[in-house]
Amino acid sequence: MSSAIYQFADRPIKKLVLFDVDGTLTPARQGVSKEMIELLREVRKKVVLGFVGGSDFGKISEQLTFEGKNMLDDWDYGFAENGLTAYRCGKQLASQSFIGWVGEEKYKKLVNFILHYVADIDIPIKRRVILGGRFKLAEFRSGASEFGGTFVEFRNGMINVSPIGRNATVQERHDFEKYDKEHGIRKKFVETLKEKFADYGLTFSIGGQISFDVFPTGWDKTYALRHVEGEGFEE
Repeated sequence: MSSAIYQFADRPIKKLVLFDVDGTLTPARQGVSKEMIELLREVRKKVVLGFVGGSDFGKISEQLTFEGKNMLDDWDYGFAENGLTAYRCGKQLASQSFIGWVGEEKYKKLVNFILHYVADIDIPIKRRVILGGRFKLAEFRSGASEFGGTFVEFRNGMINVSPIGRNATVQERHDFEKYDKEHGIRKKFVETLKEKFADYGLTFSIGGQISFDVFPTGWDKTYALRHVEGEGFEE
């Protein structure tokens, strides 16, 4: 008998149910509701429950924490960054690193190019930025001293790129989403990166309202399933 089936023997249905976070468990980048938590707790009595999201664990924790309790207590599995950061029964599993996979030099070239591209984009709203990771915009644009949102956010298994800056307000997010649908800002950005870094083995995924993810091919949300292979779930 597999460890999962033994450990979750109290669940009458031997299935793992995984929920996306933004747009499913919560509105984009907002907190979970009382009604959703209560529903999930009832579902968990029947099946093994997990979440999978592209954001880092800290952001997902902010969204799914309810009444100040340990967020992981409501989940059997938790997969942040598409499973690159993973938890099972509250304990962290082994993880992978984007920089470790792509290499430091390639990573620097990629981020340098992205920051210069962002600096040249002409859009109605664009936050000046401190890079969430290793590099500050001041290193690339002389004299930049006011920092606000994040254009490039380094996560364990990917980087997230936002032409408008991730600290945009809710209204600014809505405005950019509308502008992007009309002008294809993110689509053009992704097409440029695909051509420039065709030999990097990367996937570019546009999602949400204001950003897109960059990660090694195969490291999408299906990556999370690698952690449950051989666990014995029916599906």
